[in-house]
Amino acid sequence: MSGPEIFVIIIIALLLFGAEKLPDIAKTIGKGMRDFKRATDDIRNEIETSTSDFRKDMTDVSDSIKKDVSTYADKLKNDMTDVSDSIKSDMNDVTSEARQSMNEMNSSIRNDANEINENLKKASVDSQVTSKEENKTPSTETKAPANEKEEISSGFYKEVKD
Repeated sequence: MSGPEIFVIIIIALLLFGAEKLPDIAKTIGKGMRDFKRATDDIRNEIETSTSDFRKDMTDVSDSIKKDVSTYADKLKNDMTDVSDSIKSDMNDVTSEARQSMNEMNSSIRNDANEINENLKKASVDSQVTSKEENKTPSTETKAPANEKEEISSGFYKEVKD
């Protein structure tokens, strides 16, 4: 309430009750307000007292749940880390074995390719030597028919042409 509203209420109270009864009325209203305030404080204290045990129990339960969840989360995190480390280790082992196998296959292929190249070079040289020897021999020899194959060395063949 504002100042003018209170002033209007006091004037109305003076007119209704008179100046002599006004102090008694104010005293009675003040006492009623104190009793009302005391009653509300008592109710508030009673509610706080009765709920304090409940709040304490809820806090204890909440703390217990937080502790259990934290414990399980840490355990799960450690287990996940262990599994992750194990998988990484296994993947590294598999990768290492695969690289080793690929290197061995690569070396084998290179060795085979080198051997094939050497055989081709040798066959080329043998072909040239054979060709020179044929030119030196008398022409009375019979030549192989066209499209017949002659073995050069170690399973390689060349076509002999007229």
